[in-house]
Amino acid sequence: MMSRVISAVYLVVWVSSCAFTSADQYLTRALELMSETPLIDGHNDLPWQLLKKFNNELNLVDLNTLESTHTNIPKIKEGRLGAQFWSAYVPCETQYKDAVRQTLEQIDVIHRMCQKYPETFMFATSSKDIMDAFNMNKTASLIGVEGGHSLDSSLGTLRVMYQLGVRYLTLTHSCNTPWADNWLVDTGSEPSEHNGLSPFGKQLVVEMNRLGMLIDLAHVTVAVMNQVLDMSKAPVIFSHSSAYSICQHKRNVPDDVLKRVNQTGGIVMVNFYNDYVTCSKTAKLSDVADHFDHIKKVAGAGIIGFGGDYDGVTRLPEGLEDVSKVPNLVAELLRRGWTDEEVKAALGNNLLRVLREVEKVRDSQSGLSPDDVPIPYEEVKTPCRTSFFYPSSGAVQSHSALGLLLTLAMPPLITLTV
Repeated sequence: MMSRVISAVYLVVWVSSCAFTSADQYLTRALELMSETPLIDGHNDLPWQLLKKFNNELNLVDLNTLESTHTNIPKIKEGRLGAQFWSAYVPCETQYKDAVRQTLEQIDVIHRMCQKYPETFMFATSSKDIMDAFNMNKTASLIGVEGGHSLDSSLGTLRVMYQLGVRYLTLTHSCNTPWADNWLVDTGSEPSEHNGLSPFGKQLVVEMNRLGMLIDLAHVTVAVMNQVLDMSKAPVIFSHSSAYSICQHKRNVPDDVLKRVNQTGGIVMVNFYNDYVTCSKTAKLSDVADHFDHIKKVAGAGIIGFGGDYDGVTRLPEGLEDVSKVPNLVAELLRRGWTDEEVKAALGNNLLRVLREVEKVRDSQSGLSPDDVPIPYEEVKTPCRTSFFYPSSGAVQSHSALGLLLTLAMPPLITLTV
């Protein structure tokens, strides 16, 4: 009897040891791949937390010891974060008021964060910068502005933000702008104001292509998604969105759009927020991996990336509680049979390819002049806005019209096979 008990104990220990060894094997391989290819995350709201908790007074906080956020320096290092698009986000309530000022202050705090911790962060604006930082064992720090309301409908403001290092603009947050509809329109809770993009919204897309700024479709309607995919000469990104077929939330990307992202060479960076992962308040790491699997099945591994939305959400999956846990998701993809090439594509190679193509489109248009035709005053008229020096005509004038006609030529299809 005793011998059978001992044998049973040995069997349990052996099975447990084998399971641990298997899991450890995938994590070990995940970390090896992350040492070869930078993990590039599309969206992190740590700057918003710095505003909420410390009013952007960086002298009051130490990112080495901060424990009230999903993101700090020890977690970044444990999570092998190679590059991060930090979100310069301000709420929709700032629209028509002080959105530009507040957004500039969020851009400023990202710059100051990099300056305060130069041993950890390297400010980056290009694909080359990302790889340079990775080779120096630093986290490349890029800026994305989350919401077109931050521009106050100004192409000049767009250009100034680009000069300050902003490399993507999310066309809307959760509110319509005077030129684009947001995702809530698709829920029926808000009316469409533009049937997607207004003529000025299309001007903006053309100017973003000329500048070399990534167009982020994470918060827009399906109509806007398709209009931008029709006209953009450069590939687009979804900086933090998941698969609609897995979780029917309007912030997620439907299959037909996933296929178009493949055809146009873009990327969908998977969001970890429970509400977008399982359409409920709870989720597990494996549920996030299901989104990766679905997108790969529908449109290929060549359009997938990571867009965790850390520090911008209140609920995260079990196993992905903060930025230090991301290697566990990479290990899960390997366990599910993803090849090394597919994993490295999702980690960072896909985003690098997109950014390089955006830079290539920018360089090909270096001879074009900036679009200086303003949005018609009637479309932005509010008690807080002056009309000084506005042209009397509300029409989109010849320079922009020509740009739109040139842009509406169908972009070449780039079917991804990774």
